[in-house]
Amino acid sequence: MKQKIVILATSLTIVFGACTKLDEKLQGELNPSESAGNVNVGALLSNAYNSFRGMYQDQGNLIALGEMSTDAMIGPTRGGDWDDNGAWRVLHTHRFDGDNAHVVDVFNGLGGVNYAATDLLRFSPTPQQAAEARFLRALSQYLILDLFDQVPYREPGESAVLPSKVRKGTEELTYLITELTAIIPDLPAAPVTRANKDAAKVLLMKCYLNKGAYANRATPTFDAADMQKVVTLADEVMAGPYSFATNYFDNFAPNNDAIGKENIFVQENIGGVSSGGIRSRWHMTMHYNQQPSGWNGFTSLSDFYNKFEASDVRRGVAYSYTSPVNGNTNPANAVNVGFLVGQQYNMVTGAALQDRTGAPLAFTPEVKIIEKGTNLEVTGIRCYKFPIDFQFDDNGNVNNDNPIFRLGDVMLMKAEALLRSGNAGGGLTIVNALRANRGASALGSLTLDNMLDERGREMYHETWRRQDLIRFGKFLDPMQEKSEASDPKYLLFPIPNGQLAGNPNLIANPGY
Repeated sequence: MKQKIVILATSLTIVFGACTKLDEKLQGELNPSESAGNVNVGALLSNAYNSFRGMYQDQGNLIALGEMSTDAMIGPTRGGDWDDNGAWRVLHTHRFDGDNAHVVDVFNGLGGVNYAATDLLRFSPTPQQAAEARFLRALSQYLILDLFDQVPYREPGESAVLPSKVRKGTEELTYLITELTAIIPDLPAAPVTRANKDAAKVLLMKCYLNKGAYANRATPTFDAADMQKVVTLADEVMAGPYSFATNYFDNFAPNNDAIGKENIFVQENIGGVSSGGIRSRWHMTMHYNQQPSGWNGFTSLSDFYNKFEASDVRRGVAYSYTSPVNGNTNPANAVNVGFLVGQQYNMVTGAALQDRTGAPLAFTPEVKIIEKGTNLEVTGIRCYKFPIDFQFDDNGNVNNDNPIFRLGDVMLMKAEALLRSGNAGGGLTIVNALRANRGASALGSLTLDNMLDERGREMYHETWRRQDLIRFGKFLDPMQEKSEASDPKYLLFPIPNGQLAGNPNLIANPGY
């Protein structure tokens, strides 16, 4: 069980929620005339961490933009359910615009993290506090760069009355590489719940690996020196205290702080106390009659599911663990993590479940983006990677920490960099070591196509699928429930219309 942490904030503390909007920050801005000695910098830093959790953990933010816009996830409309004015459907079919609620919320939410981490720096933090804040700022800016290509920024203490300045594309990436390199000496080596040296190195790896994509998303190129940087950083990280977990899903379990040996940087959730909404990972997809009751929403697609071998544990297993509330959480010994297909069972009694019409609750591989008829409740493969924390699900504050960076990602980035550098054999050795641990058979050769598939199998539903597809030149291709190639403008998300109206330094992304 995680230790409960209570943060006492002074009356000056800013609370930046996950959906803090840039045009609202004046309501919480500290008076520049306040003495730095009167400000609880530790509380400000904790608030910056907390403001990031909802961005990753709520089903409507980064996972919606990073996964639902790809072949890994779909948000079908089911009769009158999950329509939301088409906001989910347009993500998958690449028809989104600058008024899409999820696009707007992500841009504003990441901007809120960016501002909170920057503003803290004017109150004389310790070197480590400053480095942690600068890491959070760098991560938020990196995600804005990846999604939107234009990054608003301010200097610490700069007036929020004037429009923020903006860095674009490779200019922003150069800044991030310099910034991350500078803060590593002042970051701690541990714990994984805080910004740490290895987390900064993993983010640097992503900067170098995607550098050519940020220069030209339509036709990425890969410089040998950048790929060598990825390899060198990977070796430094892999020399750290990380090892394969006993089970792949241990990295996502309620007690993953103890058994998730592959996790490098996580967002801490404290059971019964605080969470960023990570339980949405099972609620967003589970049926109403499953335990705990779900929302019968998002599903995976059969084309993606079929990329897995039957022996690959990442496809799904009967994961055994004991809940203080439910006891044996899987008396039917059914697949209860990964991808759920076919008949579903009660996680308390083991009895076969029915849908609300009384028909067997058996999930089908087939799903349409607009579902009609009598099978609305069972279409679509249901996917979640987090073994359910039944003990605290009722209040929403579950104990599963949310991994941002993991060993598997580092290994695959190194393998890809080797492949792109002409060392396919070296990359194959790494990929096959990972596959062996996951129960999959060895690949005979490593190509760009099966490298991309392997990243899909390892990293599904962790927000990186869109980035991977762009880097491999596949994002615009037709896919299941999107029959046509997309306009190249969808390689970027649009700058929200409200932001364009409020900041003349932002311009509409091409084609919008």
